[in-house]
Amino acid sequence: MATADQEMDNSVENSKFQLVKLFQERYPPGFLRKVVAELIATYLLIFVTCGAAAISDSDEQKVSKLGASVAGGLIVTVMIYAVGHISGAHMNPAVTTAFAAVLDFPWKQVPFYVAAQLTGAISASFTLKVLLSPIKHVGTTSPSGTAAQALIMEIVVTFSMMFITSAVATDTKAVGELAGIAVGSAVCIASIVAGPVSGGSMNPARTLGPAIASQYFKGMWVYLLGPLTGALLGAWSYNLIRMDDKPVQAIPPPFPFKPRRTRAVDEQAPKKDPLDAF
Repeated sequence: MATADQEMDNSVENSKFQLVKLFQERYPPGFLRKVVAELIATYLLIFVTCGAAAISDSDEQKVSKLGASVAGGLIVTVMIYAVGHISGAHMNPAVTTAFAAVLDFPWKQVPFYVAAQLTGAISASFTLKVLLSPIKHVGTTSPSGTAAQALIMEIVVTFSMMFITSAVATDTKAVGELAGIAVGSAVCIASIVAGPVSGGSMNPARTLGPAIASQYFKGMWVYLLGPLTGALLGAWSYNLIRMDDKPVQAIPPPFPFKPRRTRAVDEQAPKKDPLDAF
């Protein structure tokens, strides 16, 4: 009996080892760090954006509609500068899919990125549901008019956001240090314009997370199809006019230099990624 149990334990250990080895062969070192960065960034994006929207819908004297749009743009800017150099700061399944379709972002990494983004969005939405009780709808989006109007609006504003993202964050001839400001401003402007019509989601995770937490799914297909279509069109459009054919997958670091002391420490003691242990 003991021998059978020992053989079973050895078999389980061998299976784990094979899975870890296969993962390490298929994915680059530090990939789990990128996935965790996407989860955290998306969590904070949804927490701020949907939190501000929920409070604004409940009492516009506390947070105005304009204030909610500005908050959404600012958190995008902050997160790009915080994790753009780690994961690319997609925070949006439509953006990740568009990068994969147009800019050769590895398709095998897309499911992990999307899973991290959805996990962050749903977690943030349930956090808001607890914190903002008794508010029922924690930043949900739904068409104000017809579904067709909302769909077209989502396509157009997501197109503009993705077009600008492709321009400043992936083109080697653009000023990469301003990527966060440009993309955040685009999100803010698009949210102000689209808010009265569709809610200005531009992000399937931004709609799906609050919808699950609030159990409110009106017009959900609009916010899955619209942003995905707009992101693909925006990325493809900029890809047609870009001056440099070489794709760049990640947003460059906002500060391309390091203090001399930091560089020396980096050279002398290479950092070990704690997530590589998994």
